[in-house]
Amino acid sequence: MRAWTRSVAGGAVAIAGIAVAVGTGLGGVAVQFAGVAAVAVVVGFGWPHFLGIPAKKTNGAVISLAGIASAAATAFVPGPQYLAWTPLAIAVGVMAVVVVQLIRGTGQSHRLESAFGASAGVLLCGLGAGWIATARLTGAGSMLLVAAISTVVALLLGMIRWPDTIIAPATVVFAGLAAPLAGLVLTDVAVLPATIAGVVIGAVLAAFRALNSARPDRVAAAGFVAMGLAPAFAVGAIAYFLDRMLVV
Repeated sequence: MRAWTRSVAGGAVAIAGIAVAVGTGLGGVAVQFAGVAAVAVVVGFGWPHFLGIPAKKTNGAVISLAGIASAAATAFVPGPQYLAWTPLAIAVGVMAVVVVQLIRGTGQSHRLESAFGASAGVLLCGLGAGWIATARLTGAGSMLLVAAISTVVALLLGMIRWPDTIIAPATVVFAGLAAPLAGLVLTDVAVLPATIAGVVIGAVLAAFRALNSARPDRVAAAGFVAMGLAPAFAVGAIAYFLDRMLVV
């Protein structure tokens, strides 16, 4: 029960983090950058705790800085290719992870696992800038709101203490239903693109929930927060690409 309680707490923090990353978009680009950067710091420093890799502070700093750099480029570089600099930020972050492992030296424990795990964190954290890109592309409403609502629905379902065989399809279905409803009631996004976005987001978050369930119970609280928040944070990039392909 204790592990489940921490998972619920992690999911609640994840929802709060997405609310910050999306809600700050109402205040303009600079305010949203500050919100996304704050979430990136939470993800960055929590991810090494989830994986249980060494050099947690150093790896956490690298992951956080990669997310902040990606967010800054997305917020302040002229469009319309708002995520054009994100691959570079991720690549530099991965190189920094490798340099950290080289500095640690030969014979240190879990160097390969640490390199791969921290690189995955860099990728997820860097993709969080997609929330800013979506807001800049079509405004603070539209697909930004649709994706946010689908993400929250998926996170809420993931907090239910049922097996993945039940929760995974339910997450896809309910996220796919929540998106077009949000599109019809709150935005001008058509039913088909909203449904596709909701289904994709639900599938991604359901897959990460299954990954989370494979972890041992004894994981630091920061790790549970990062595991809940990191995939939901990265969903911002999915929302942006679907927005460009299906709406704009």
